[in-house]
Amino acid sequence: MNGTCHRYERVVAFPDTDASGWVHFTKILAYAEEAEHSYLRQCGLPVFDPAKGGWPRVKVSCEYRKPLRFEDRIEVRLALSRMGGTSVTWNFEIAKMDGEIAARGEMTAVKVNAAGLPETIPGEERKLLEGGK
Repeated sequence: MNGTCHRYERVVAFPDTDASGWVHFTKILAYAEEAEHSYLRQCGLPVFDPAKGGWPRVKVSCEYRKPLRFEDRIEVRLALSRMGGTSVTWNFEIAKMDGEIAARGEMTAVKVNAAGLPETIPGEERKLLEGGK
């Protein structure tokens, strides 16, 4: 993955797998979201505040390259690829600890207020998202 990225490690849990013994495809997106939440916390930003709003997803894409299984140790790499007036687009990559890429993708989230309406990302928040802490 090019550029600066946030790295988040985890172990594949048994409930994340399906009857084939592989990680269910929906869990890949959950892992990317976990990495995003980890990055927001690192930046000192709230993941969700019902009084202020949040960051709902408006677009997600993912390419599955290799299966993951129960007990696999993985690293999720997350990088900010674009920031608009009200939205952010993250690139993510999920790799086994040996470096083999299992999945990669992109997700776009829009900052919304408590009423669910798009809201401009404030300057200080933009700085934190662009550089972390």
